[in-house]
Amino acid sequence: MSSTATRITGVGAARGIARGRWADLARPSLPEARPVAASEVPAEVLRLRAAAQAAGRELMALSESVRAAGHEAEAAIFKAHALMARDPELIGAAAREIESRLVDASTAIASAGRESAARLAALDDERLRARATDVLEVAERMARSLAGLSGGPVLDGPAIVVADDLGPAATATLPRELVLGLVLERSSSTSHAAILARAYGIPAVVGASGALAAVRAAGVEAEVLIDGSSGEVVVAPSPADLARFGGLAADVARAQAVDLAEATVPATTVDGLEISLLANLGRPDEAVKAVALGATGVGLFRTEFLFLERASPPSEDEQTAAYRTLVEAFPGRPVTIRLLDVGGDKPIPYLPLPKEDNPFLGVRSLRLAVDRPEVFITQIRACHRAAVAGPVRIMAPMIADAVDTAAFVELVERARAELQRDGVPFGPVEVGVMLEIPSAVLTAASYFDGITFASLGTNDLLQYTLAVDRGNAALERYRDPLHPALLRLIRLSVEAAEKRDVSLSVCGEMAADPVAALALVGLGIRALSMVPSSLPGVRRAIRHADAGQLRAEAEAACFDRSAAAARARIARLLRR
Repeated sequence: MSSTATRITGVGAARGIARGRWADLARPSLPEARPVAASEVPAEVLRLRAAAQAAGRELMALSESVRAAGHEAEAAIFKAHALMARDPELIGAAAREIESRLVDASTAIASAGRESAARLAALDDERLRARATDVLEVAERMARSLAGLSGGPVLDGPAIVVADDLGPAATATLPRELVLGLVLERSSSTSHAAILARAYGIPAVVGASGALAAVRAAGVEAEVLIDGSSGEVVVAPSPADLARFGGLAADVARAQAVDLAEATVPATTVDGLEISLLANLGRPDEAVKAVALGATGVGLFRTEFLFLERASPPSEDEQTAAYRTLVEAFPGRPVTIRLLDVGGDKPIPYLPLPKEDNPFLGVRSLRLAVDRPEVFITQIRACHRAAVAGPVRIMAPMIADAVDTAAFVELVERARAELQRDGVPFGPVEVGVMLEIPSAVLTAASYFDGITFASLGTNDLLQYTLAVDRGNAALERYRDPLHPALLRLIRLSVEAAEKRDVSLSVCGEMAADPVAALALVGLGIRALSMVPSSLPGVRRAIRHADAGQLRAEAEAACFDRSAAAARARIARLLRR
């Protein structure tokens, strides 16, 4: 057996050890080009444009599904894909293919996608080269739909997926309970497939040239071993390989056991400053993992999962049951429920919203209450009813100033009055806002007296501060939350909160980055909320840090020239 083992060295993209049979996700090829008559061209172009709109809707729905599962940054990938599907340049190129070559829409969009991807692949920038796969996936999605080929790759049992490359949609829609690991011949550690693998905890190796040929030569029953840290792939392993990887797997298991053992250890710096570590959740059933990893409450519960992919809105009773399940999972601990955060970029059939040129700067979140207050009244009533079971905080997103905050408080008072009138049991709630618009930070003193808590949504706050579209791969250098401009806004938020006795936390992804988390502690943040899997790493970083040293370096970082300089400064304090 040892003589048949094949060893391939790729790039470790997502940590973990995996062992199992392999699966090839190759799908039936697109049909041959179908010639069309000149008279058919207008109809074929219409078919193309309809397919583009349908793909955009499907990808936006996938984005919301991923967002509801607690993966904000990964959801932005699919938002970018949705925009790509409707890209006038891509669709225009395909339309010209139909008109000039007299071919069907499926052939045309596939050809246009290959040409666009080839241009990206020829660039020097690794991150832009990685986007070539995204263009190919979006174009193929439309091409397959136009050709009448439905459905994506499937697995018939647990397996390590081996492929030339995988786009993010294929990665996200694979049944995660069956994917033991990923081995991709191309791709990179910055590709969207790699990002999603890390988010979902799937061991992954990319850049594993020759992997497909190796597994096919070994046969369908061959086992594969992968080390997502070192990038090692072994096909048809020997007994010695199996023993070695068994030891590596045991090391991983021990590390996970340490994570669980330390879950009850407070996140306290060496000089005695304790930081609260909370969980960002997208569904009630995610609470079990969060509790196991030591979350001391919920800093952000996204409620969109209740509203998406259905024909009618969730009832008050349905919402109450979902929120109460979460509250009961954290007895006596605070649970922060964010009100519905949707806008023109998120299709909800029963909540028709006009198309906006820039929905992220449009009528979204609580701004919808002007025309649809009943949506939020029902949700706020449900939050109050769930509060019978334990502490509940209601948080309003997309607050810009004191006027928005007053409108939110008025909705809360109206919902409470209705419950009293109806004789429905309810509990007390705290009222707070998300700080994700610079104006909300800069004017905080004008409305902090009317709330009890606030939470920094650093993902959007960075986007709005630096004028950076989170879905635009060309703007990667602006995405580091340790940018001095963002650090200064956070410091202003801390100062305003301390003056008004408002509890302040961070629920953006910045809190899940151990280096950034240390900067936040240095700036005065005392509660950090993150996806559960990030809790152990952040807890260890805090426990080995000195709060006094963090304060000095975080203050200095506010005046660094760049995010890279600020990150380097704080990273020196991180004990590996």
